[in-house]
Amino acid sequence: MDVHSIKVACSSCNLRELCLPMGLNPEEMNKLDSVISSRRRIKRGAALFNTGDKFTSLYAVRSGFFKTCVTTADGRDQVTGFQMTGEIIGLDGIVSDHHSCDAIALEDAEVCVMPFADVEELSREFTTLQHHVHKIMSREIVRDHSVMLLLGSMRAEERLAAFLLNLVQRLHARGFSQSELILRMTREEIGSYLGMKLETVSRTFSKFVDDGIIDVKQRYVHIKSTDGLKQIVNPQTCR
Repeated sequence: MDVHSIKVACSSCNLRELCLPMGLNPEEMNKLDSVISSRRRIKRGAALFNTGDKFTSLYAVRSGFFKTCVTTADGRDQVTGFQMTGEIIGLDGIVSDHHSCDAIALEDAEVCVMPFADVEELSREFTTLQHHVHKIMSREIVRDHSVMLLLGSMRAEERLAAFLLNLVQRLHARGFSQSELILRMTREEIGSYLGMKLETVSRTFSKFVDDGIIDVKQRYVHIKSTDGLKQIVNPQTCR
């Protein structure tokens, strides 16, 4: 890991609306800037933290892409989520003061380090910051519920369609295209996350191509029909 001493300033960061809160006055923002201690660079394939590591900080993804995963009883890696620029990693450590998963960089990445004790103390002082921290936690809960729905009641086509729609929606919020994306994760990792075998993931991608819903060239995906994906996920609401 490469920790470098460049001073991080939320006030001048173009990701702040996605990451930490707006609505702070200049004095409050200056105090927040003093809390964000440093940036850390993580090479592709390296871990930001591992299961069992002591929890000290939250991490805002400044650039790059991560996956979080746990090791199952039989030794397999189970992907539990994908995190991108502007999102927060590390909330899993709050409950027990130790991380309960691995966070692995899917490409060269950079994070802002936010010591949790300082964030917590400042949250008590500024209700706006406290409210936003609660929103971040709530968003994680909602995302967990969505994954449970994916795994519990959806067919393979519905799972992959919902995954692609969610991914492109999150990327669009960061200024990227609503119809084109580069998958940073492998099909095997997508399958692990969605509870699908690799063969099923590949077959479902091929079916979407055959149906004219998407084009795929290796990791490049062009969504030709967003409505087509929505129709697969919620056919009753798309008529």
